[in-house]
Amino acid sequence: MSSLLATALPLFIEGPSEVSSVTNDANWFLEHAWIIPLLPAVSFVLILFFGKRMPKKGAEFGIAAVGLAFVLAILTGVSWIDHRDNFDGPLAESPSTHADDGHHDEGHHDDAEHSDEEALGVAVIGPDGSSSSDDLVLTVDAEGEEGGEHAYVAVQKSTQWFQSGGIEFNAGILVDGLSVMMLFVVTLISLLVHIYSTDYVGGDRRYTHYFAFLSLFTASMLFFVLSDNILQMIVGWELVGVCSFALIGHWWEEKPNSDAALKAFLTNRVGDVGLLVGMITLFFAAGGGQTFDTLAINNAINQGVVSHTALVVAAAALMAAVMSKSGQFVLHTWLPDAMAGPTPVSALIHAATMVVAGIFMVARLYPVFFEGMSIGGSSINLLSTVGAVTLVFAGLLAFVQTDIKKVLAYSTVSQLGYMAMALGVGAWTAAVFHLFTHAFFKANLFLGSGSVAHAVHSFDMKKSMGGMKKFMPRTYVTFIIGSIALAGLPPLAGFWSKDEILVGTGGWGLFGGTGGNGAYTFHLLMGMVGAALTAAYMTRCVYLTFHGEYRGNDHAHDDAHDPHSVADPAHAGDSHDPHESGPRILWPLYILSGFAILVGFLNLPKGFQLVPESLQLRFEHFIEPAGASYFPAIAHGTPSWSLAVVSTAIAVLGIGGAYWYYFVKVDGLAKATGQHLTELPNGLVTTNKLARTAHKVLVEKYYLDHLYTGVIAGFTKGPLARATYWVNQNIIDGTVDTVGETSVKIGRGLYDKVDQGVIDGFVNGSGKVSDATGQELRHINTGRVQNYAALLFAGAAVLAGAFIVLLAL
Repeated sequence: MSSLLATALPLFIEGPSEVSSVTNDANWFLEHAWIIPLLPAVSFVLILFFGKRMPKKGAEFGIAAVGLAFVLAILTGVSWIDHRDNFDGPLAESPSTHADDGHHDEGHHDDAEHSDEEALGVAVIGPDGSSSSDDLVLTVDAEGEEGGEHAYVAVQKSTQWFQSGGIEFNAGILVDGLSVMMLFVVTLISLLVHIYSTDYVGGDRRYTHYFAFLSLFTASMLFFVLSDNILQMIVGWELVGVCSFALIGHWWEEKPNSDAALKAFLTNRVGDVGLLVGMITLFFAAGGGQTFDTLAINNAINQGVVSHTALVVAAAALMAAVMSKSGQFVLHTWLPDAMAGPTPVSALIHAATMVVAGIFMVARLYPVFFEGMSIGGSSINLLSTVGAVTLVFAGLLAFVQTDIKKVLAYSTVSQLGYMAMALGVGAWTAAVFHLFTHAFFKANLFLGSGSVAHAVHSFDMKKSMGGMKKFMPRTYVTFIIGSIALAGLPPLAGFWSKDEILVGTGGWGLFGGTGGNGAYTFHLLMGMVGAALTAAYMTRCVYLTFHGEYRGNDHAHDDAHDPHSVADPAHAGDSHDPHESGPRILWPLYILSGFAILVGFLNLPKGFQLVPESLQLRFEHFIEPAGASYFPAIAHGTPSWSLAVVSTAIAVLGIGGAYWYYFVKVDGLAKATGQHLTELPNGLVTTNKLARTAHKVLVEKYYLDHLYTGVIAGFTKGPLARATYWVNQNIIDGTVDTVGETSVKIGRGLYDKVDQGVIDGFVNGSGKVSDATGQELRHINTGRVQNYAALLFAGAAVLAGAFIVLLAL
């Protein structure tokens, strides 16, 4: 089956080059990209030491540093665009050569290099134009270009940190399309979040502390995406986790907030076990126990020198890390609870930092997953299936939330499922493109929800919102734009990236199919279902928040007890009518809405007839390392108009169903009865037992929290702890006590019988014998010489007699 699928793949698969795809000599901005994470890191230090003495309590440090980092990220991006198409400088020695060094002795090193060069036909020249094996310079030439496109060459700059046991530990940066894209996303979202926060958390009791950790959070994520080795990635990964812990528990005095921070921290530690196991496996299996270099590891895998078993182990272990960090089913439960943190932090976590770290890691180490999970020519694997299940199951949970932030949180989980599924089916560019577009409209939605909550002092859509459109028209427009983009309706950003993912499944068999890396029909169906669910729950969210009648006045006192009013005290305690937010909140929403509209056009599909060919697949061209030595050979599906029409129709169907229920039935009944309704009193959930049971399961979040808290943690704290205590008291302590008591008895017996009776008796007896002997000998110690002479002669006579007897014998 696999072979048949493999032969059916499109012919434009661009295989990995065995020539080095790395250079150490590039534009200044590309070589010095390490300054970008350094700026917010310096800001963190400045805020800690001088923040409270500054006029803006340290916020000015954070905004200036991230703003400068954003400018540098743009310049780096522009440099990368030029580098991608025009670089003709020297290439670095292939990282795979370093990896191979661990497998060959020095005597064969030169021969191996020469044979590789000859086999590849690489142009190898010295700086002076002559061939030299001691100072090799590979250049991008015509042989390095495939299909008329300029070769993809990443930029790597690293320096030795320290050396131990013959292994070099380096620190460096890897700049390519993926990292440049992430630099832009992280710095832009972080800058907008910084500006937004000056209003949103203004007057907060830990305002300076908040901005300090916001800067460190940004620096950690930037450090992570620029890492050129897996050891550095682990450090960045953990720094991101620590910062999220501090920010989620920003208002740690309230127990739900500190519980949420602990839950996020502990759940991610579960995944970290997989991260460490996976990275260690890669170090020994792909790095030859000699290098942590990401490119060397990827190169070794692409060249087939790593066993499949090792890759399966590494991919499965790293999958656990992805599930925890990127909220994949069943380790997603920490993410909705993380809404306990300030809303701008939620936007940063969900759009550009914490949760996309897992997706980024898969994209960076893609050969591990592509080969380890046999993505090419298959129809199912662990990564794609976990993503598909997460996509649908999280989407269902969004329907039963009353908290607007939790709707968006489950939406993030669902969209992360889209990305994981795309990577699992081989649609690498589609996954990364969806990460890119999702960052803008999800940040827009989170900050929009914060704008509304800022006005009504609550996140409860049913109790405290409704009719917000007339109070906050600008926020409403931006929220609608974000919702349409998230629902995947054309021509907004989400439509293009979602459609690419569906194309990439290769499961569309109508009108010629879509190609791709396999036949992932099940995942295509799950993607369709996810599209309908997304459109429907966002329609519900828009209605409950912005339409109908305002319900805040009915529950003014209830809101004071709302968990999020307590959890988000930056805007608690005010009492006034809802009103539109100020410019520091609105301008980030305008900017993000603009990106949510426009960024989808960056990767118009091949064959899109409304634009010139030069404007098609621009994102893929600059971001995907196609043909690079460290990227696997993947196929690209053929865009299908019929699939785009069907997926859009399904999304419209989801919107239509939710619109009919909320805007027509619920709103009509509310106006007819004069009540503030948020659902039909005689709806399916109240009249149908099966629907009621399903609703209960969703409200209880598939009972996973009960499983983790009640069963696993409860069993650990209860029966298991009691059983352990009983074993400790009755078996371990009993054994120790028995051994101790027996030892005491033996000791006492030894003391009484042996020590006192035998040893002391022998010693005392010897003393008494000696004393008695001495007393007897005193009688002959008279001091008379004649007595001593008599004794001497007597002794000599006895000895002589004994001597004679011996001789006679």
